[in-house]
Amino acid sequence: MTSFVLSFIPEILFGPGRLADLAGKVQSLGGPGANVLMVADPALRALGITGRAIDILEKAGFETEVYDGLIGEPKQSDIDAAAAIARKVGSKVVVGLGGGSALDTAKLVACCAVSGLDATAYALCASPLPKNRLPIIAIPTTAGTGSEVTRVSVYANADKAKVWAWGEELKPNVAILDPELTVGVPPHITAATGLDALVHAIEACTNKHRHDGNDLYCHQAIRLISGNLEKAVKSPGDIAARGAMLLGSCYGGIGIDNCGTALAHNISHAVADLAPIPHGRATGLAMLATMDWVADGNPAFAKVAEAMGASDAVKAYDRLVRATGIKISLAGDGLDLSNPELLAEHMASPANNPMRKSTARYPDATELVMLAERFLSLA
Repeated sequence: MTSFVLSFIPEILFGPGRLADLAGKVQSLGGPGANVLMVADPALRALGITGRAIDILEKAGFETEVYDGLIGEPKQSDIDAAAAIARKVGSKVVVGLGGGSALDTAKLVACCAVSGLDATAYALCASPLPKNRLPIIAIPTTAGTGSEVTRVSVYANADKAKVWAWGEELKPNVAILDPELTVGVPPHITAATGLDALVHAIEACTNKHRHDGNDLYCHQAIRLISGNLEKAVKSPGDIAARGAMLLGSCYGGIGIDNCGTALAHNISHAVADLAPIPHGRATGLAMLATMDWVADGNPAFAKVAEAMGASDAVKAYDRLVRATGIKISLAGDGLDLSNPELLAEHMASPANNPMRKSTARYPDATELVMLAERFLSLA
């Protein structure tokens, strides 16, 4: 029997209509009449979701400030701007509402609002996170990053390089998983975020750090996502499929929180330095390009296949990716497709090297170029 450690999991509220529980959780964390800073995906305002959340809070007597200036991936400037608002109005609770960008931003805002430091102070763990950060409630509206249960915040620094902050202080107090909030997500985003969540689960149960305790979450995430992603893409209003995806994404987040990621994330983080390709799509395609190489000689992939209801995990993943209709070719996305050496150089950077090292089959310098070429030549 192998020993292991599982990190603590935030309180999780799951089910249609659970957004209504937001006020009660703010009350328990911030007290009566607390000021709330809501970091929200800007697209949610037009969908009416931001307004619904504000109404729930204001009817319960909570003042609410909203920061929804996010554009694309999280940025240091967004974190600093939102934290300044929280300090100015005396926020007692931070609510993240949206996809991974909103959640990752909210998590670090809760720390910077208290410490008074800029986000750059926490890049790559340069400074310890404050122990007394503001309480965090995370409400994902996409089924992708699992950020609602992880202790990491990934963002672009002032030089536009992707960096991360890490620590138990970044893990939310409460995660509210309401599948009704995800029905308006467009099919191509549903596909990209769903593949990201699936890769989280696959990598966490097949890399060097995997263990039996964490596999329980990863394998269930793989079952839920592989069995419902195509339904969620093609029938957006299917609440059962949306719920399965949201729960699978959450379990995948627990998976990477405990055992981390691997080569596919190494590639997608390297890509982020070179072109504005959405993280979920880049990660899903990176797994498509390299899964057979990573799986070679790794017995853990037999359990992945079983969880997917298939005899071959690589073929099952390939079929699922193509069934979602996601754009596979990288032509026109801003990458130099004839320069795998440049991508490999970023894959080997200090910020990305931990994901390379955690891959069960470690790629040497020559293999990094080969794998980068595979990714760039996808069709």
